[in-house]
Amino acid sequence: MEQSSIQNSSNPPLSELISDALQQLVKLDFSRRSIRRYQAIWKHLSDFARQNDLDDKLSTELADRFIATYQSQEDEPAHSQRGWRRHVVFGIKMLTDFAHEGHIKRTRVAREMIPIPPAMRKTLDDYERYCLDKRYLRSSTMRQRLKEITAFLSYLDARGIGHFRQIQAVDITSFVISRQHFRPRTLARIVTDIRSFLRYLSLQGILDHDLSQVLPPIRIPKNDTIPSVWNPELVTRLLKSIDRSSGKGKRDYAILILASRLGLRAGDIRTLTLDNLDWEGETLAITQSKTGEPLRLPLTEEIGAALIDYLKSGRPQSEHRQLFLQLNPPFTPFGEDNHLYYILKYWKQLAGIQLPTRQRQGLHSLRHTLASQLLQAETPFHVIAEVLGHVSTTSTMIYAKADVENLRSAALDIAEVCDDKQ
Repeated sequence: MEQSSIQNSSNPPLSELISDALQQLVKLDFSRRSIRRYQAIWKHLSDFARQNDLDDKLSTELADRFIATYQSQEDEPAHSQRGWRRHVVFGIKMLTDFAHEGHIKRTRVAREMIPIPPAMRKTLDDYERYCLDKRYLRSSTMRQRLKEITAFLSYLDARGIGHFRQIQAVDITSFVISRQHFRPRTLARIVTDIRSFLRYLSLQGILDHDLSQVLPPIRIPKNDTIPSVWNPELVTRLLKSIDRSSGKGKRDYAILILASRLGLRAGDIRTLTLDNLDWEGETLAITQSKTGEPLRLPLTEEIGAALIDYLKSGRPQSEHRQLFLQLNPPFTPFGEDNHLYYILKYWKQLAGIQLPTRQRQGLHSLRHTLASQLLQAETPFHVIAEVLGHVSTTSTMIYAKADVENLRSAALDIAEVCDDKQ
């Protein structure tokens, strides 16, 4: 059987494809460290193809076999992995995308630095003001929306489209296809953001036709919204693993306590200030970043002790009012897009905790876990909603799905035990 080619039109030799991709990295001003990392991955890919007598062209078979051989395993200690192996999946994906589309997309870069046609820049700025002044969108929502729209305009630029009236339906569908590797829920949000922008262009008379109708509906699987929940014993193990003798440990322990005991979102933990702490009233009072609604929660003895320990012995001297600061000078607060994921990941790995690969493992999973524990304790839905800061119990009802899924898993385990005994 002829092995499937990854590239659609032409399929140059692997060495030529890699050379062109490296030139793109230089053109996009990737750091020398990043370029060396991708160069190492692609060199090993080329060597792998030659050593295994595979065709000297990028193919699905070559990519799959290479990843299966060199991808880092979850149970493999990080210090035992060569640096390039930790990034092998993303490195191959980047080369595959380049083979498909002829250009490389930067995942994290300042929006202002992404190349888009000059004729489109002013319209994008006008759209931003329209959304903020007329639609009253939150700044955090607008940042995410502009990120996706800018990526869309950059994609058009790479296809030689410099004016909005040049956009064709095929350009829009091709962009959506280029994003099909995202989770359905993420892809649905991207499509919604692009649809909103195209409707704006139509309303302003910038487009002759409403091209938003070209965008396909994105089907989200029924179980896509089931929250990821930790086993409570693993949460205890996580907290016990934290070295609270260091400034980092004191800070991270306080952050994880707030997430696991109060269910605070990462955004609210990140923006928490010294003024939010009412020591006399033993409460924590905030305005939620996601909903804009006020929320007041108790400062239990455990939480209070963790915060005091951090404030007295872990927090650097600073004029900033934000509670949690970076560890290194100039000791600034966390950035707006920082989800604090690496904090949880660091201590989770140190504790030797392995979660199912399909489970979301960010800080928000601790919030889900708290909700599930309250539900299992037969806490009324309206009380859970108050603790989590939900505007209505409708949002809280989703945690019942997680509880049902846990019961279903337990039922399957029991069935397996019964089968073994027969």
